[in-house]
Amino acid sequence: IFVNNGGTPPPTDAPGGIAGTGITALVQVSAKMLRRDAPAPPPETWDAYAKKSEESNGVIAMIDLLIKDLDKELTEAETEEKEGQSDYESMMKVSAEKRTTDTAALTEKSSIKADIEAELEEHKEHMASTGKELMATMKYISSLH
Repeated sequence: IFVNNGGTPPPTDAPGGIAGTGITALVQVSAKMLRRDAPAPPPETWDAYAKKSEESNGVIAMIDLLIKDLDKELTEAETEEKEGQSDYESMMKVSAEKRTTDTAALTEKSSIKADIEAELEEHKEHMASTGKELMATMKYISSLH
């Protein structure tokens, strides 16, 4: 009630010992000092230790199988890489040969086209001159009548 009316609470005593437990010192006592006689034998257990060969063989066999699978996949990948490389090299060789033949064929066709265009120009000139000659002949024939 006093505190609710604005007063201050009375001071409390500080706790004593470690973490307020009342223990002032931490003392460890050795088991040898407390016990002077020999320790009791260990309790009875199952049989003596036996190696579990079946279970470990299964795990080792599984790991060996994984290693074999990995080696097999690596061998397959190397073989595929070598085959892919040889296929690529042969394709590049064939492509180079094809480019060479295509270039030669293009050069030959270009020269044939140039020859044909020259002949066309000659024929056009010949046609123009023949047309003029025909006109002159027609004019001469019309003058005869």
